[in-house]
Amino acid sequence: MRILLIGKSGQLGRELEKTLLPLGEIIACDRAKLDLGDPARISSLVREFKPAIIVNAAAYTAVDKAESEPALAQLANAVAPGILAEEARRLDALLVHYSTDYVFDGTKSGPYTETDRPNPLGVYGQTKLEGERAIQDSGCRHLIFRTCWVYGPSGKNFLLTMLKLARERDELRVVDDQIGAPTTASMIAKATTRALGNPGAPSGLYHLSAAGQTSWCGFATAILRGAKLATRVSPIPASDYPTPAQRPQNSVLDNSKFRNTFEFSLETWEEGLKATLSTLNPP
Repeated sequence: MRILLIGKSGQLGRELEKTLLPLGEIIACDRAKLDLGDPARISSLVREFKPAIIVNAAAYTAVDKAESEPALAQLANAVAPGILAEEARRLDALLVHYSTDYVFDGTKSGPYTETDRPNPLGVYGQTKLEGERAIQDSGCRHLIFRTCWVYGPSGKNFLLTMLKLARERDELRVVDDQIGAPTTASMIAKATTRALGNPGAPSGLYHLSAAGQTSWCGFATAILRGAKLATRVSPIPASDYPTPAQRPQNSVLDNSKFRNTFEFSLETWEEGLKATLSTLNPP
């Protein structure tokens, strides 16, 4: 089976290239080989390789920058997934695509389910939602996985930022009134591979994130504790840390549909953090 992996250089793409290997031949593309901002290249590459599965781990993820670069975010997050979906339909290939908690406004009091009404607060969330809908409207076979607060041992993410700042400062002031589930790229990759190992699974939209919840401040505190760093972490409201793009206050996703469909046990965010820190600081 031939699998086209798009976005191999990202933190999720790196993990997917490892976990998908047992399933077949992997053709892994970085941005130099396939830029989602080049629609013609997307079609030609898919037609050249004729994959049975397309895994799109690439996206425009600069949440704040998207507010000033909406056209670029639109190309990568909405137009490109639509083209991939049309090409997948032509080939009768399965398209795997990743979306985000940012499709919601964060006002719900409990975890979001797949049937809750999206209401993005900014350009990033809006373009990701448009990408979801383009795939769904295409008629191709698809798995759309919404995830949240993704991080890993490489790339640019909250974990690595906190570790860097903690070694430079005596105190970190971190937002404490936004909650979510920090989710490792490694778990997402393993869960994706499990889903693809179930060929009878229905097309659809699934929430895929770690179990449990915490705030950014709680996550930062756990990171420093796990790394044995003594830097003080002080909670602040989001209003004290204004950003160009507004973030959802509640990013917690209900993962029961994924767990029940694919019979996969999702790790807690604490388990994911412990495992990731162990790769940065091996015993």
